[in-house]
Amino acid sequence: MKAKIVSRLFLSVVALSLLIFAGASASAKEPLVIGGVFSVTGTHSYLGDPEKKTLEMMVAESNAKGGLKGQPLKVVIYDDEGDPTKARLQAEKLIQKDKALAIIGPSLTPTSMAILPVTSKAKVPLISCAAGIGITSPAHERQWVFKTAQTDQMAVSRIYQYLQKTGINKVAILTVATGFGISGKEQLNALAPKYGIQLVAQEVFGEKDTDMTPQLTKIRGTAAQAVICWGTGPAPALVAKNMKQLGLTIPLVQSHGAASKKFIELAGEAGDGIIMPAGKLVIYKLLTDTDPQKAVCQEYDKKYQAKYSAPASSFGGYAYDAWRMLTQAVEKVGKDRAKIRGALEGTKNFVGVSGIFNMSPDDHNGLSPEAFVMVKIEKGEFKLLD
Repeated sequence: MKAKIVSRLFLSVVALSLLIFAGASASAKEPLVIGGVFSVTGTHSYLGDPEKKTLEMMVAESNAKGGLKGQPLKVVIYDDEGDPTKARLQAEKLIQKDKALAIIGPSLTPTSMAILPVTSKAKVPLISCAAGIGITSPAHERQWVFKTAQTDQMAVSRIYQYLQKTGINKVAILTVATGFGISGKEQLNALAPKYGIQLVAQEVFGEKDTDMTPQLTKIRGTAAQAVICWGTGPAPALVAKNMKQLGLTIPLVQSHGAASKKFIELAGEAGDGIIMPAGKLVIYKLLTDTDPQKAVCQEYDKKYQAKYSAPASSFGGYAYDAWRMLTQAVEKVGKDRAKIRGALEGTKNFVGVSGIFNMSPDDHNGLSPEAFVMVKIEKGEFKLLD
């Protein structure tokens, strides 16, 4: 009888051990969830679609190599359609329901600003793909927020440097009435005195406007030597077409928000001669082999073209940099969010598609104006100006 009891006890212990081992094993194989919020459809799909595709591509590549820190990865991506309210709700869902380790995105300044309170309160690392300087500044108020897109302040600096070299000092600005345009307008005004630029006209347009001739007609009546258009989506291409229709032949400078093949397609013949700041991805083949970004841009472009039979865009590059930066942090410190945040903040000499990143407690973007080059559209292609 005693032997039977001992035997049963032994079997119970073995069974319990097996259950514990199976549970631990299953737990070890549970995927790490990486969240994404992008403007995949709608007016800004040319931003969000390549970002979504890039993140999916990189997660699949990582899983094919065994995952991250010994665990498979799962990517959960939501489409905010460019709507700040949707973006906020989706961020809450990623944190509360999907248990995302970190979030990459959103694509836009307004949607990024909308989810900052959510991710910061939950202490979940966020790496935005949008340009507004206020997304990560001041850094002490944005401790859990980082971004890979170059700032509008950097873009304005590069534009003004170019205009200064060409002797243009009287400029009209035309900005979109969104967070991106408002932030850009602030920087255009703030930096103008530093470069000896006089803003002789300041007009605004809606991102869904279909005719900019009233604003451009007003500009034509000024002493403007160039027009700077600050916007994203189809509207900047419409500005180019309307200028041509009005016979307004002064130079048109676009923001980095137009630095994509999609803009060239939308602008058509009216795009010829347009100047803008752009990340190096759009002209990486023209870079010298000594430029450290050339190899990174080439690798990303080849991966993207092989997967999607289309050229990579700078916007997808923001997600590519964010993914590489995040996985580097996880590989270094593990899956503790606070430690990941610290590792991101300590990023140094990180060569990305969008520039060379050097983060710090005071700078959660880590780029300089040199992350941009000035380009010109000629016969449907970007040409390097400097």
